[in-house]
This record gives sequence, C-alpha cells and structure tokens, in this order.
Amino acid sequence: MATNIAATVSIIAQSPTWDARVQRIRQIPEVYGLGQQARVYAAIAEQVYKPELSPMFAHLPWRDEYELAPFKQAYTEAYEHTAGFTKVSDHDLREALLSVPRSLRIFRMLLGYTADELAAAVTVYLAEQGSTQRVGKGRVLGIEQGRQPSAVLAAAFAQTINRLVTRSMWGEAEEPLRPKLAKPDTEHGWVSVRRFAQDGVPFAIYLHQRFYGGAFGQLLNATSSVRGDLLELPVMELFNDHGIRYLRTGSSDQAEIETRFGLTVRPAPDFVVYDKNDSLRAILECKQTNDGGTARDKAGRFLNLREEGARLGGIPVFAVLDGLGWRRTGDALGPVVRYTDGRVFTLATVGDMIETQPFPQLVRGA
Repeated sequence: MATNIAATVSIIAQSPTWDARVQRIRQIPEVYGLGQQARVYAAIAEQVYKPELSPMFAHLPWRDEYELAPFKQAYTEAYEHTAGFTKVSDHDLREALLSVPRSLRIFRMLLGYTADELAAAVTVYLAEQGSTQRVGKGRVLGIEQGRQPSAVLAAAFAQTINRLVTRSMWGEAEEPLRPKLAKPDTEHGWVSVRRFAQDGVPFAIYLHQRFYGGAFGQLLNATSSVRGDLLELPVMELFNDHGIRYLRTGSSDQAEIETRFGLTVRPAPDFVVYDKNDSLRAILECKQTNDGGTARDKAGRFLNLREEGARLGGIPVFAVLDGLGWRRTGDALGPVVRYTDGRVFTLATVGDMIETQPFPQLVRGA
C-alpha cells in the first residue's frame, strides 16, 4: 500500500469489493506510524464514508396521533365543556374529563407536561390525600385516547391540573431554575389561558417556543425510539431477506446473550449475528446523530466493541451510522472506521453489507 495518504485513500476508495476495502484498511497500522494513523483514518472517513451520510434532520418520524385534526377536535371539546376555559373549578374539570376524556391531552399540553410527568404529579396528589393508588403513563394515554376514567381518578386529575395551572402544587423555583408554568399562556393561570384561547397566540410567541425547542424538541423526544428504528429496521429486513440468524438485543435479555455467546460488554451491541452452530460471527451497532459532539462521544463505543470482538477471537464489528454528526471525521467517523476496519455502512449502503464477510457464509442460515 502507498505511504502517501492521498494515494492510500484513493486505493481504498477504488476497492472492487467491501472485503477488499476492509483488507486494505487493516494494513494501515503496518504502513503508517502511530503519529500518522489518526490522519489517515480521518482522510478515509472524509472522502470515502462521509459522502454517504444523509441529513437526518430534514425529516422527522411521525405518528397518526400527531395529526392536527384529532387534536383540534379534542381542543374543541375541552373549550366547549369549560365554556372557553371560564368554568375551571375542580368540579368543572372533573365533569369535562368524564364527558370528553380526550380533553385530558389539551389540559396536559397547557401544562407542558409529558404523559409520564402528569402521571407522576397525579400520583403525588393522591398520596397527599392518603391514597396508595399509583397512576402510570399508560393510564394517561388511555384517557387521552378516549377511555373514560373512574369518577375518583377524574377528580384527582382535575384537582392536580387546577393546582398546577394556578402554580400552587410545587414550591417556588430558585435561580437559575424557572417554573415550567411560567410561560406566556399560563403565566397568570387560567386568566392567561382564557386570553390566549380568545385572542389567539401572537406569532412572535409561537416562534419563541420553537427557538428553545418547543415544537421540535418535544417531537424528537417523543419519537426517540422510532428514530432508533430508522437504522435498525433496515438491518433487520436485510437479515430476514437473506436468512441471516441474529438477535436484536433490545428485545433480548443481556444475561442470555452473555451466557449464549460470551459477550460481556454492556450494554450488548444492537445486533449479534450467529451461525447454525450457535457460534457468534459478528456484532453490529447502529448509531445516528446530527450533533458532532455526540458523534465523537459515541465513537468510543466502537472501541469497546472492537476490544470485545478481539477477546472473543476476532469477531468483526460492524457499524451502521447516519446523521450529520458523523460528518465530524477527525475524532468521530475516523475512529469508527478504524475500530471496525472500515465495516461502516449507512442507510444508503446498508444493502452492501450482505456481500461483506462473514455474511456471504451465513446467507440462508448456512
């Protein structure tokens, strides 16, 4: 292999197969000294792998429940059953929740609470009343989907919502903290709510919410597991289509993986691939991020996996990456190329993985 970095990158880029690319990348420590290796891997990442990354920030995962029409319907029900948020006593809110359970979503959005947070607040309220009943996220979401609560639970939600809107439930915040309800539509309790319901939200305030992540941050948080699936599902489809034996570790027990395959790294890699003899053949990790600093931090995970693969006799490590964060080549993508010997794939190239060893030997359960 050439000792000129540009020539080395060119040779690797022109590899006829992915296996040939891997073989050439594995020769780098034999050709270059330690002081040069980081630059070489960064150059390979920059010119060979970076162009395949996609801007995952351009699209967001979506769910039917986020459509505007059903939300507007729930809002109309909440508005009408409280006479434009003028009838908001504990009794009024209780009757609204019993009559139109979906209105709970509107009251929760007024609070700016997640389903988990509202469930926790109601549980705290119930405990203060001497009840041992616990409310979970599922109960909140069920009511928001139209499942009628019991009269007792409706009353607990109503009283909790009222105490939160009027900011009488939690203690005062100390700098630099600020109460979550100290936002324009609830800053003065129900008075603010009524004013915004009647006059609308000024566009500047709407955009201000976006400025500190309101609309987009909440959607990203709500769909974090879905975004993880954006990389893992194509891998599953590839393996299923070609009869590759694998475990997706998110649905498997860590102890079982350790006992069955000897993998001790925690958490286990996203996928473990094995043959008909139940022998471990490959480990694979999916990582997507649009933040360069996060990508840098995640790169170290692949070093841990490489060391684990070496401990187990040279099990190859594969990476499936995407997002603009990995465009940071010097200390993020470059190290991953190094730790995986170039077995780095994206959504655009994941189909090529099946041609890379050991997968040709494992097709159709071989």
